[in-house]
Amino acid sequence: MDDYLIDVALTDGNSDVMLLSSAGRAMRFNEDKVRQMGRTAAGVRGIRMDEKDTVIGLIVVQDGMAVLTATEHGYGKRTPIEDYPAKGRGGLGVIDIKTTERNGAVIGAVQVAEDDEIMLITDAGTLVRTTVAEVSTVGRNTQGVRLIRLSKGETLVEITAIDEHDDHDDHDAIAAERSNDHTVGAEQGHDDRDADGDGDDDAEQGSDDVSAEQDNDADDD
Repeated sequence: MDDYLIDVALTDGNSDVMLLSSAGRAMRFNEDKVRQMGRTAAGVRGIRMDEKDTVIGLIVVQDGMAVLTATEHGYGKRTPIEDYPAKGRGGLGVIDIKTTERNGAVIGAVQVAEDDEIMLITDAGTLVRTTVAEVSTVGRNTQGVRLIRLSKGETLVEITAIDEHDDHDDHDAIAAERSNDHTVGAEQGHDDRDADGDGDDDAEQGSDDVSAEQDNDADDD
């Protein structure tokens, strides 16, 4: 099977990271187990997998968060990050979720907080946005609950986390930008009115023109 890049993340040099696989396994280890190397290096093994298994997620662990895992048949669960023990790099890891016939393979896993939201996307183009709080918190070695109801032949292909705080910040930034636009427009309108207000200058110019005409008439006389 061809290898390809699935994710990149910034770390502080002393973080725990997690690799999650399509077979429902999770490998947590400290990043100091991965030595620094050049850009073109092939890297080292992070998690051991079967031939048909693939890595579907990378998480930089944050205390107090949870891992929300989703499967191709629309099921998933939320599990506290503390339930994933740190082990050495390159092992099989621990069970993250059961990939039974009902669940299918894992398609994604994201790190979430209680007040976050998630977006679910299917191969038929269906998008569902829901709150993390609506997803049950259960242990690792479970099947989870239904996240999205799928039509016959439809599969879940993507899950992404929406940080509620970042979402509010974006709305605030947009509102502030619009407010600034209105202010600039008002100032420009005020300048235009001032420009139109030079009628006094026009009147004076007109007065000079009239006087000049009167002088010319006087000369003609």
